[in-house]
Amino acid sequence: MTLSRRRFLQGTGAGVAGSALTGGLIAAGAHADATSATGAQQALAEVVDFHGENQAGVFTPQQRAAAFAAFDVTATDRATLTDLLHTLTDRARFLTAGGTAVDLGVGSPPSDSGVLGPILPADGLTVTLSAGASLFDDRYGLASAKPAKLTAMKTFPDDSLDPKWCHGDLMLQLCANNPDTVQHALRDITKHTRGAMQLRYRMNGFSSPPRPSGTPRNLMGFKDGISNPSAADNLIWVTAGSGEPPWATGGSYQVVRLIRMLVEFWDRVSITEQEKMFGRKRDTGAPLDGAGEFDTPNYAADPDGTTIPLTSHIRLANPRTTDTAASRLLRRGYNYDLGTDLNGNIDVGLIFCCYQQDVERQFETVQSRLKGEPLVDYIQPYGGGYFFALPGVRDTADWYGRGLLT
Repeated sequence: MTLSRRRFLQGTGAGVAGSALTGGLIAAGAHADATSATGAQQALAEVVDFHGENQAGVFTPQQRAAAFAAFDVTATDRATLTDLLHTLTDRARFLTAGGTAVDLGVGSPPSDSGVLGPILPADGLTVTLSAGASLFDDRYGLASAKPAKLTAMKTFPDDSLDPKWCHGDLMLQLCANNPDTVQHALRDITKHTRGAMQLRYRMNGFSSPPRPSGTPRNLMGFKDGISNPSAADNLIWVTAGSGEPPWATGGSYQVVRLIRMLVEFWDRVSITEQEKMFGRKRDTGAPLDGAGEFDTPNYAADPDGTTIPLTSHIRLANPRTTDTAASRLLRRGYNYDLGTDLNGNIDVGLIFCCYQQDVERQFETVQSRLKGEPLVDYIQPYGGGYFFALPGVRDTADWYGRGLLT
């Protein structure tokens, strides 16, 4: 029987009577326990430098936990916005370094939530701050300084956007080795910025460990993010003389897309069809004409798409031609799990996040090639936005947006 996507979304498709996940308990020796404890302590002690020409959290090796939080700025004027950005800088600088929270004395509310204990671990935390197009309206006199390619996110043909999950004046990307560190950072920042910005929407994400090795997998079972440019490819950071406002040098365009994966529908599709839709082997991540996940697909030897279909995701997203080389982008996505929807269907998906120099030349060009791909029957983009990741905070005297506001 064929299960239609529409019937699945309406909750009227054929269902599975029941399922159970079972797992074995593996007895570990003292040596394994000690090794695990040592690894955990090393992760907690990891410090990612907050200062630099560019923000951390873009090329930083991907941490296991994340939160993407969009905010509406409620600051009343430019001076209050400036104070907000100073506060965000101070909190991010402290949280990413770790340390002991200030003791405000007996009778005062504690300065910290306490969820990480008395001494805050750095835990590989990165805080990446980006601005949406709406921040550059007439409230703060920033219209003339808006990045040249920054707009509200477009609605693409296969989207089902929900306004309550879209856009935002600011986007905070918080990533760390452990989810409680991300939760703690978000609580700390919102506490200190109350009255100047308000949460619009938020999504927690996680990156699965490599199974069995290599690139982590998404919730469709395929390795995600195999082919990414490096910093040396000069495709991510805005450079001087690129047509952008001078203050924007060292920043990057960020695209965030919330994409539900219709996994119960997907799990009824044969492995052969799944692999044809992606263009890769599910077990190894290799292109269908290769043996290893990092093998380069040979499209020239397969002009008719006999091995890797012309409509496959990897072939459409990155045709690997001279003309399309400049449209490559840096993907930094996370899985999410919201439990179940109102119809009792599993509600999981992907927080697609990417960075690039030019959202029109890169993301929108790639997205236009993906229009109508076979995979669209199994995914549902419904939220997110376009943002501009601010240049890095260079030193202890610098702060987020200094070049923009001074």
